[in-house]
Amino acid sequence: MARMRTIALIALLFAAMGTASAETLKMDGAAAMSGDGRPTRGMTQASVQSKYGSPASIKAPVGEPPITRWEYTDFVVFFEHDKVIHAVLKR
Repeated sequence: MARMRTIALIALLFAAMGTASAETLKMDGAAAMSGDGRPTRGMTQASVQSKYGSPASIKAPVGEPPITRWEYTDFVVFFEHDKVIHAVLKR
């Protein structure tokens, strides 16, 4: 009987995992997740520059680990070392 309950519970957990979905979270009018043409997490600086061109401005690295900010016309990209950690739309 206990084994049947365990199997049923495992089956229920797998069924629930199959219905999971992600949503875009909006905060102060800016999307928190990419999906609208902005660079995505994990892209390198070279791939961002190749795909989107040169940024309008680059802010020097700050802190440890170093965080660099590239500003484009419509969005801002934040890098940790050489990788994108976040990209936000400008208002």
